[in-house]
Amino acid sequence: MARLDSFFRRVPLTVPLKPLMAVYRQVARLMYRVMPKGLFTRTFLIIVAPIVILQSVLVFVFMERHYQLVSRRMSEAVVREIAAVVYVLENYPQDPDYANIEELASRALGMSMTVTPLEPLPPPTPKPFFDVIDQELSQAIGQRIGKPFWIDTVGRSRFVEIRIQLKDSILRVFTRRSQTYASNSHIFLVWMFSTSLVLVIIALLFLRNQIRPIVRLANAAEAFGRGRPVENFRASGAREVRQASLAFIDMRRRIERQIEQRTTMLAGVSHDLRTILTRLRLQLAFLGGSPESEAMRKDVDEMSHMLEDYLAFASGDGDEDIQKTDLSLLLEELEEEAEISGHDVRTRFEGDPEVEIRRLSMKRCLSNLVTNGCKYGNRVEVLGRVDRGWITITVDDDGPGIPEDQREIAFRAFHRLDLARNMDETGSGLGLAIARDIARAHGGDLYLEDSPMGGLRARLRIPA
Repeated sequence: MARLDSFFRRVPLTVPLKPLMAVYRQVARLMYRVMPKGLFTRTFLIIVAPIVILQSVLVFVFMERHYQLVSRRMSEAVVREIAAVVYVLENYPQDPDYANIEELASRALGMSMTVTPLEPLPPPTPKPFFDVIDQELSQAIGQRIGKPFWIDTVGRSRFVEIRIQLKDSILRVFTRRSQTYASNSHIFLVWMFSTSLVLVIIALLFLRNQIRPIVRLANAAEAFGRGRPVENFRASGAREVRQASLAFIDMRRRIERQIEQRTTMLAGVSHDLRTILTRLRLQLAFLGGSPESEAMRKDVDEMSHMLEDYLAFASGDGDEDIQKTDLSLLLEELEEEAEISGHDVRTRFEGDPEVEIRRLSMKRCLSNLVTNGCKYGNRVEVLGRVDRGWITITVDDDGPGIPEDQREIAFRAFHRLDLARNMDETGSGLGLAIARDIARAHGGDLYLEDSPMGGLRARLRIPA
């Protein structure tokens, strides 16, 4: 459908094509809404739908052609035998009780025939709409015998009753239903549907085995993307699925190796820089409390703080294990720490607080957001909620906020929106970048929006 849609877009639409294109798009949208989205269900429909259509066509052709043809021939054969008896009755003398005719019908024709005195034929009985026996017998009697008749194919389950009006009598015939139509046709239908059912069940079993490796690969990729451990995953399934699984395993190993190398390098850099900063602090301690030494000490503290931010942003928290955490207690800790620092922070939580996250990294993420709110506003409100498998935490402040066209820029590393914020505040410009990095490591994201308090709202949304 996508290729056909792109073709229509490339071809200039003339007036007759515009309504056709509109209908095509409506049908495409309807099919997308109606059709299942899962690979297993779609593949199952691809297998079952042709079988159902093929069987429907075969049943129609069989019932319309073969079944009707055989039933017509059998009905004509019965009517020819009855026509021969009618000819004998009308053209040859008979014994008074018609014993010879009855014996002939019983022994040679396999029917029960009796000749009764002339009486009016019964009124026609209601006929079923799809009764092949009634239609074929009535047509054959009208063509072969051409006399008034009455037929009953409904009243008796195993027999068919036929009454034919002669000149001075009524010929009453009872014959088996199996003589007038193909009674064993249902065997074809039973075998066709039963074998199709067995084949569909076998196809479903094989299909589940083919889909299972794809589902495992998708779950492993999703878990790795959320930073969760991928255990007991191995390549299996068809050749193409194995190739994709092996490519995923190699990619995961390269990423883990790169993270490990980067962490090792940053640990060495951190150790060397911290050693130098420690020596600077010791040297400043010997200088005394002059204004120059205080300014230098402040610069050293700021350098140390910036170094911690750089290392936290570059190294991430990939080595931290996921653990069950009480989010309400975590928010209370943030509120208590903010109160100790003299800031007005209020927290609230709704839903089940027990979730599985990286506790330290999540606390760092929320602490950065709360610190930003306290730095640029006077009041901060934090609301946490767990609903429908998602954790949503909003941090609102009453500060100046960030213009909508600058919010995405605010997530850039080492970038500070000093025009919108306070120029006197120091910082590395990594707070929001670290927070979003932690949110995405948990499989979610961080969004900046307008706050009902008049400032900025940071909305964190991650899967529970």
